[in-house]
Amino acid sequence: MAALDERDDILGRARVRDNDDLRAYYDDLAGMETGALWTVANDIEPWEPNPSSAPVIWRSRDLRAQVLRSLELVRPEDAGRRVVYLRNPRRREVSAACGWLFSGIQVMRPGEAASAHRHAASALRFIMEGAGAYTVVDGHRIDLGARDFVLTPGGCWHEHGVAEGGEVSMWQDGLDIPLTNALEANFYEVHPDNFQSSNLPPNDSPATYGGPGLLPENDGWAKPYSPLLVYRWGPTREALENYARVTDGSPHDGVLLRYANPKTGGHVMTTMGAAMQMLRPGEATRAHRHTGNVIYQVAEGRGHSIIGGVRFDWQEKDIFCVPAWTWHEHANASGSDPAFLFSFNDFPVMEKLGYWREQALEENGGHQAVTANG
Repeated sequence: MAALDERDDILGRARVRDNDDLRAYYDDLAGMETGALWTVANDIEPWEPNPSSAPVIWRSRDLRAQVLRSLELVRPEDAGRRVVYLRNPRRREVSAACGWLFSGIQVMRPGEAASAHRHAASALRFIMEGAGAYTVVDGHRIDLGARDFVLTPGGCWHEHGVAEGGEVSMWQDGLDIPLTNALEANFYEVHPDNFQSSNLPPNDSPATYGGPGLLPENDGWAKPYSPLLVYRWGPTREALENYARVTDGSPHDGVLLRYANPKTGGHVMTTMGAAMQMLRPGEATRAHRHTGNVIYQVAEGRGHSIIGGVRFDWQEKDIFCVPAWTWHEHANASGSDPAFLFSFNDFPVMEKLGYWREQALEENGGHQAVTANG
């Protein structure tokens, strides 16, 4: 048994001290693939969440060249997906960027097309740069532009490409693969025809469901994810700017809007949620923490976040993560221009399981002491 934490030396916690007789007993139990609960109880029942991930930032100025380098080294038809994944130093064994969330950066040339597949895990995309990119999700072809947010829900056939007249395009992929694998529930299929065929009009999803506050009558949509498969950057930014004129915003997140399923008002997918937030010129938020993990990408602007006492300076296209139950706050470095942060998270899982909890930092005016720079 590990050394006893002084907080555990109370009635109701495991506080058995080892001796020779107990150690012999533990050996006998281990020979039968059993064990004494009190030897592990305090570890598996912590006083509060103990995140397994470290706060990390992946800076575009360092990573972008390496992502582009993959264009010369690997073909998408050989790789399946030409992706450089983001690895948390504490989650290497499950290829996760933060908690049970996967993140990677995918890049494609004009004229390339990655064939269709589907899996139980859900996926999303946030477009970083380029022109002419597209995706096809269960027959719905969607053209993609910079800062668009795109869904690929679990179980949907999906493929990606860049039109011949387009530009080299790059986007962040976010998936719940680590969670799906931890639950031993993942499946994977390659499309029998390699690519989907469809008679649906291009961009039918945003044309049908993209009107603000408007839904088609008797459309029959009953799937557990949003029928709006792409959330365009232009209307998203306009919505944030409009909302900022009539609200003080959140003391912890500035002006934040959650991407929503227009049919239900709930999260866009069953296991992952997403949001876009605006930090007004000069704005600095106060710290809070919550259950659930978050991966951020800087959509516009520059600033810094303090995560678990470590300061991370960021600029456009940088990606960083906030592990569960870790204090965090954000600040816009510009006194004249707003900053925008895209994020995705595992909040739907926390909420459905009844694990959601949030706490504001009370001391020091709601701001953390900075102990290091990341």
